[in-house]
Amino acid sequence: MDHKALAREMRGLREQVAGITDTAVAAADGLLIAADTADSIDPEGLAALAAAGLGLARRTAEATARGALHRTVAYGSHGCAAFYAVGDTALMVVLGDEGMDVERLHRATQPALRRIDLILTDRTTALTAADATTVKTAEGV
Repeated sequence: MDHKALAREMRGLREQVAGITDTAVAAADGLLIAADTADSIDPEGLAALAAAGLGLARRTAEATARGALHRTVAYGSHGCAAFYAVGDTALMVVLGDEGMDVERLHRATQPALRRIDLILTDRTTALTAADATTVKTAEGV
């Protein structure tokens, strides 16, 4: 796995969406893969909690015939935590302050999630020129 490419994706998301304070990528079982978090955040604990929450949300979506889960968001008095499925085997957590535009976050994460999935599955070479153009178009580049 290309850890530098993963770090670039996480950093790029912060640059695209104002208000992001922390990011992490974890396996679906809650094991931390990468984190860009403040010292006050326990990245391993965050990964485990995110996996548990996303797992419950996935089961709820399945049990209610709502299809494949894409994301879930928890809102708190000081901001929010967004949990995104990365394929079937991983997840990404994005923490944001009160000023973060959650709709902007959702739009910005879609191409990043596709690229993160490719990085995690070592399929980055499978990203063709046509895929790259599609990703750039989706990002508004």
